[in-house]
Amino acid sequence: MHDKYMLLATCKDKVGITSLITSTIAQYNSNILHLDHFTEYDNKNDTEGNLYLRFEFEKVDGVKAALETELASHNITYELFDSSVKTKIALFVSKEDHAFNEVLLRVQREEIPAEIVCVVSNHENNRHFAESFNIPFYYVPSNEEKPVVEQKILDICAKHDTELIVLAKYMQILSDNFVNHYEHKIINIHHSFLPSFIGANPYKQAWERGVKLVGATGHYVTSDLDEGPIIDQDVIRINHRYNVQDLRKTGRHVESQVLAQAVEYHVLHKVIVTTGNKTIVFA
Repeated sequence: MHDKYMLLATCKDKVGITSLITSTIAQYNSNILHLDHFTEYDNKNDTEGNLYLRFEFEKVDGVKAALETELASHNITYELFDSSVKTKIALFVSKEDHAFNEVLLRVQREEIPAEIVCVVSNHENNRHFAESFNIPFYYVPSNEEKPVVEQKILDICAKHDTELIVLAKYMQILSDNFVNHYEHKIINIHHSFLPSFIGANPYKQAWERGVKLVGATGHYVTSDLDEGPIIDQDVIRINHRYNVQDLRKTGRHVESQVLAQAVEYHVLHKVIVTTGNKTIVFA
């Protein structure tokens, strides 16, 4: 596989932006391996849209610095990534292991190009899974005041140079202070019944209402609980023969798949968070 750079860029749309980038890359004899672009208009009367771009191109000497200069000179907002550098993930989990193990195993199989640098949990249940892969496991119980607990966790994340936090059914609400340390760098999963079935036992509530779809949503965590920018969603159709236990089993399956997919999109640098709490996902 090619060593490559990945570029995410946004700006007001105008003629020549894509050409500017492709020409700069071509000057250094770097081959473009993949290109996505999308222009969005806020409403039908807009004459100027917002342009979103994602490039993959070969890693050759000089091209990165030249491209950074061109993008900056044209006031283009960008992020530039090196495919050889894996995202460092801190995996948070409570008791349930389904979403946790889905991410853990996909990373170990190198299906998700990342490195799990530590596991943080408020329970001991999943220690053996982490230790079987020689991943540091930190038991941080929730028996102290939240600021104290969260500072311990922030220290752990800093120790391991964490770049992304993945909440794999970590059943704790993070404070605004914690979230602000990792803006758009915390991914959570929840069942798509929210906000229709909030509070305790959502699958029982859903069963009582006779739902016909079980779904999940993977999203970035913000200060607004379960309202962060959405990265991925999926649903599985069910019917009246499903009992509450069947719903939970089906829900665990779709939660696991959606969380792992959201993490994969993030570490492959396929997500741009736009204004208005939306995302552009170059799936």
